[in-house]
Amino acid sequence: MKSPTGVIEGFYGEQWSWGERADYAAFLRKQGFSFYIYAPKADVFLRKKWREPMPKAIEEKLAKLAGQCHSAGIEFGVGFSPYEIYLAPFDIEVKKLLQARIDVFNRIGVDKFCILMDDMKGDLPNLAERQIEVVNWIVTRSNAKQFVFCPTYYSNDPVLEKLFGKMPEGYFAQLNSGLDKKVGMFWTGEEVCSRSYTEAQLKSAAEKLGRKPLLWDNYPVNDGPKMCKFLHLKPFTGRPAGMAECLGGHAVNPMNQAALSKIVLLTLKQSNEQGAAYNPEKAFRRAADMVTCHEMALLLERDLPAFADKGLDGLTDDEKESLKTDYAAFLEARENDTAQAAREVVDWLSGKYNVTKDLFLRQ
Repeated sequence: MKSPTGVIEGFYGEQWSWGERADYAAFLRKQGFSFYIYAPKADVFLRKKWREPMPKAIEEKLAKLAGQCHSAGIEFGVGFSPYEIYLAPFDIEVKKLLQARIDVFNRIGVDKFCILMDDMKGDLPNLAERQIEVVNWIVTRSNAKQFVFCPTYYSNDPVLEKLFGKMPEGYFAQLNSGLDKKVGMFWTGEEVCSRSYTEAQLKSAAEKLGRKPLLWDNYPVNDGPKMCKFLHLKPFTGRPAGMAECLGGHAVNPMNQAALSKIVLLTLKQSNEQGAAYNPEKAFRRAADMVTCHEMALLLERDLPAFADKGLDGLTDDEKESLKTDYAAFLEARENDTAQAAREVVDWLSGKYNVTKDLFLRQ
């Protein structure tokens, strides 16, 4: 792959198990991806409870995961969201609490320190100035190899101003001049969940950000109250291989379903490698065969419209039961990730992956 590419686990809800995360370290390295970033919004100690001591049990799990990533030969990152830290003075007490969390990340062995200030209040005249102060302070005290900042306005999508207030005038110009030059910046594209990218769009983003964007690609993620009703299993499209030259990196936000997400990730790999010769349909067949087995791959291809277009609310109860029966036949399979992928389909059809609006808003 031409630019660093990996996974960013930025879910609403705690969907993946620690075993699935460890499995991804080996999978990503084998398939040519280079990093894994742990950033679920449900981990309150990385977000709304960042001021509280990190529980020892969580620190130990993160340290183990970091070690598994390093053993596999990929970089480990965390997405840290010091929730609305910029609404209060950045005084000695706040710095003390922030240093305590940085110390945890230093002990764990974090390679990519992602400072996320997305999905927070933004209509403040000194927003950029306050965010710069926090980010630059972190950079001088962390042992990480790379730093990435997610601004409050991380896309050209007008929905961000509707949700978080009007972007202050000169926001990006101030970030460009004030942020430490070694800090990269996340960008999701023209939309929060962009369906496609062009080199022209990404070059324009680089001018806005003052550096090549590190793409936060919100496909195939399905973690919100509406998106959880779909399995985004269709192969990657709209990501031309040439766009890698415009990026500082490409972070893919996978689905709640860990095994099924591998299928989609493999199609991105093929797109990057094959360029203009990439055929999405063939890529899907090959990826589904690799992750599951040939028989289940044929079923998944047959059911793509039901999973990705109709969704749970569009399927009748009889259709759901019929699909459950079809995939239940693979629950004891031993080939690759067939059994886990079949379980994910059955559980999704049963509503076990549904994310409520209340959970979404609380995070």
